[in-house]
Amino acid sequence: MKVSYQWLNEYIELSGLAAEELAELMTRGGIEIDGVESRNKGVTGVVVGYVKSKEKHPDADKLNVCKVDVGTGEELQIVCGAKNVDAGQKVPVAVIGAVLPDDFKIKRAKLRGVESQGMICSAKELGLNDKLLSKEQQEGILVLPEATPVGTPIAAVLGIEDEVLELDLTPNRSDCLSMLGVAYEVGALTGREVKRPSESVHHTVDKTADHVSVEIQAKEQCLHYSARYIKDVKIGPSPQWLQNRLIAAGVRPINNVVDVTNFVMLEYGQPLHAFDADKVPGGRIVVRMAKEGETIVTLDDQERKLEPHMLVITDGSEPIALAGVMGGASTEVTESTVNILLESAKFDGGTVRKTSRQLGLRSESSIRFEKEVDPSNVIPALNRAAKLIAELANGLATEGIVEAVTGTAEPKRVSVTLERVNGYLGTDLSSLEVRAIFGRLQFPYVVHENDEFVVDVPTRRGDITRAVDLIEEVARLHGYDNIPTTLIHGDVIPGALTKEQAIRRELRKRLTDSGLHEVISYSFTSPARTSLFPALTGNVKAVRLAMPMSEERSVLRTTLIAQLIETAVYNRNRKNESAAMFEIGSVFHTDEEQLTRLPQEKHRFAALLTGNKTSAGWNTKAVAYDFYDAKGIVETIAEALGLTAKISYAAAQPEHFHPGRTASVTLGTPHGAVVIGYVGQLHPALQVEWDMADTYLIELGLDELYDEASSVIEYKALPKYPAMERDIAVVVDSAVAAGSLTDTAWKTAGELLESVRVFDVYTGERLGAGKKSVAISLVYRHAERTLTDEEVTALHGQVVQQLEQSFGAELRK
Repeated sequence: MKVSYQWLNEYIELSGLAAEELAELMTRGGIEIDGVESRNKGVTGVVVGYVKSKEKHPDADKLNVCKVDVGTGEELQIVCGAKNVDAGQKVPVAVIGAVLPDDFKIKRAKLRGVESQGMICSAKELGLNDKLLSKEQQEGILVLPEATPVGTPIAAVLGIEDEVLELDLTPNRSDCLSMLGVAYEVGALTGREVKRPSESVHHTVDKTADHVSVEIQAKEQCLHYSARYIKDVKIGPSPQWLQNRLIAAGVRPINNVVDVTNFVMLEYGQPLHAFDADKVPGGRIVVRMAKEGETIVTLDDQERKLEPHMLVITDGSEPIALAGVMGGASTEVTESTVNILLESAKFDGGTVRKTSRQLGLRSESSIRFEKEVDPSNVIPALNRAAKLIAELANGLATEGIVEAVTGTAEPKRVSVTLERVNGYLGTDLSSLEVRAIFGRLQFPYVVHENDEFVVDVPTRRGDITRAVDLIEEVARLHGYDNIPTTLIHGDVIPGALTKEQAIRRELRKRLTDSGLHEVISYSFTSPARTSLFPALTGNVKAVRLAMPMSEERSVLRTTLIAQLIETAVYNRNRKNESAAMFEIGSVFHTDEEQLTRLPQEKHRFAALLTGNKTSAGWNTKAVAYDFYDAKGIVETIAEALGLTAKISYAAAQPEHFHPGRTASVTLGTPHGAVVIGYVGQLHPALQVEWDMADTYLIELGLDELYDEASSVIEYKALPKYPAMERDIAVVVDSAVAAGSLTDTAWKTAGELLESVRVFDVYTGERLGAGKKSVAISLVYRHAERTLTDEEVTALHGQVVQQLEQSFGAELRK
């Protein structure tokens, strides 16, 4: 939004506040100013001149010798090469000693032997953006209105002794897309009064209702449509002051009627549109949704194909405007227009936005409607425009307004307590200070008991809907620099990682150092994938998206390994057949078909190994990943978190895993053992279905690990006394787990057993059917003395005896 300092000064007194100071004040108040640009690019000594005569240059076909009056009583002779220069024109004249942009100084000169005592200037030579001028004004000298006084400094005529503030507005501050909105903002920052322009319309006895009728059929998309009728207008150029205002705002002047609608849009933030009333049969206006197959030729002479979700203004049968976006060419105001039907309305922002984006047609009007205009400005803006059109186009406004209303917008009522304001801001503001701030904002309020402020927020401030919004207003008007600084305190050190963040970072480092690649996959997946691995999901319901991108991304994921499998298949289809990858992310669980509460978000770790971990070489064979590589990843995690002693494994047969190569992972906690996930091979049937090699999977719950993880490292002194080692091999049933044997050894030997390790498992015909031999190494040590051979032999015998009693084990000889 470009804001002219001079124009803004018409609504609020800015004396004593330079443009740069105003920009700094607004920026500190929360409205960022990108820059302040002077409209005068260095023009001095240029005045309005009257061309009294024009004659051909005696020695040059393309030059003319003009006699020009600049109001000094002396007639100047100026040689000019512009095609459009002519006698009787008022033009900008740079006299001797004048300076133009880029420090171009005007001196007395001779052109082809004829003396020239100045220069007749074009708009571009004066530093104006000629793209905002008509084609005729771009191609030659700038011709000024006939009524312009001779000798007047051109800077005053063109309004270039002005500065323009470029506002970088955030989406919530659409109220500042108007001069009045900015005036209210400056008034709140400075405590100065805002002066609204006159909106009184002098009308005839003729009734508007005799010329115009309005009907709204799309009641949800159009809440208010109002119209006025101005007759007997004379279309022509706008007065210079109006053109100056529009050019300063970056808008190209067109004619007096269209310029007024643009001027009032910039003034009030309320877009308007003027129809040639004689081209609207019977003055009938019907606001409805477009019909399938309808088209409209817009003001840019482009035919637009309409769709049923687009809102249009019609004459009862054919569309004559795209509501809130652009008017139609069929009812355009032209030089021959005599009567004007003037529109002001409140259209639904979402509808306008969708139409604008789909058609690739973004206008100043659509930008404002998209952000929702102030409904209270619909009628004031209409009256203001009707008043100006009647004055500048010599028209006659008829009496009354024809309107249709399908809904009204009342000021929002928001309450906040003084205690809450000070609690949020860390301030010690008094009730009187907060009252003063709401007064400067022109927010009506009532103060109840316990200093509770009940505020009726004006409709122009649609961004204020909650108590925290009011607190923000207090903060920025009190001044962010005036809010005291306080040291952050609490359980979390400022700038430090939380325990969970530190764990995730450490796991990523350990796993990538181990050669795994991290994957970040979509949180969205297909319904079919959420039915995989029910042991990990607990048969939860998938959370469906309201507006999915596709069926393949229509629900929130319930596991991570389903996404890793999808990634591995994608890579395998592109000849990347080996992969070692992991992901740390969230899954989403709910037990509801229709959500009435937020789903549970759970943090998980998952990994996938497939193909070969080492490639074949001239002297080595390729080595494929196996179950123990996957189990090693779990052990790496356990070690990193200090949980090695708390992690245990047990054979398991969860659905979609290999029934003989899968283990549950159990975490010991003070409240008992908890299964936190599984490690194992993907079921062979699924491997065949997805054309994958042997694939090993892990998925663990991180929330349980967060609670038990410890960063405390326990150190043990190096042993002073020697250890004694004993090996045994026992024959047991094949169904007996080796882990059960080692657990029994630990429990039997007690504190003197330092370590126990399975170092061999053997099966064969010599042992008999259903039997296996498990070889175990046991190391005994006492921390404070040397064990005797007799002590170790006795303790070792107890271990063997317990294995025989518990599992029917036989010592293998």
